[in-house]
Amino acid sequence: MAKKPKQGFDHSKRLFDMIVSALALIVLSPVLAVISIVVRIKLGSPVIWSQERPGKDAQEFHLYKFRSMLSVDEDRTSDEDRLTGFGKKLRASSLDELPTLWNVLKGDMSIVGPRPLLVQYLPLYSPQQARRHEVRPGVTGLAQVRGRNALSWEEKFLCDIEYVDSRSWRVDLAILARTVVAVIRRQGISAEGHVTMEEFQGNPS
Repeated sequence: MAKKPKQGFDHSKRLFDMIVSALALIVLSPVLAVISIVVRIKLGSPVIWSQERPGKDAQEFHLYKFRSMLSVDEDRTSDEDRLTGFGKKLRASSLDELPTLWNVLKGDMSIVGPRPLLVQYLPLYSPQQARRHEVRPGVTGLAQVRGRNALSWEEKFLCDIEYVDSRSWRVDLAILARTVVAVIRRQGISAEGHVTMEEFQGNPS
């Protein structure tokens, strides 16, 4: 049975997200500028990649990241063909995620929470899996520190629901600490046999 909403924690967490994302955007502005220039040189424009994703209560928003793939016909070209050597390094370093701090500042996302997935997955979720949308999606989360894209979809969703039910300052701070380690070690960047993660096909009938 789901635990009662943790309103006090969620409100204080939102304040934390606003302060941290604002400070990070200011402090990291030189890094953002340099990456923008390099992406423009290596991959062309646009420098920022945007895509609609479902957030809290499945409300859609535009997710922002640095481009890491070539701009070609996505329907006819695989991610593996579009991802360049530079793009792989950018993803491995997680620096492509920095523009997502703007989503956190706006309130679309949180620093910690279930990762925002594709809009097309929404009708494929079981009622239990759909509970991941009870909270704001995160830049990092429990699934990211337990294996990221190396996890199966089932394992990812179990992590998401576990976070929804157990979220607290202790849990968030532990995830942030483990995220630093995961980024340094560059763990779980891709699923086996894929440059990112295989597409979610829904649940077996």
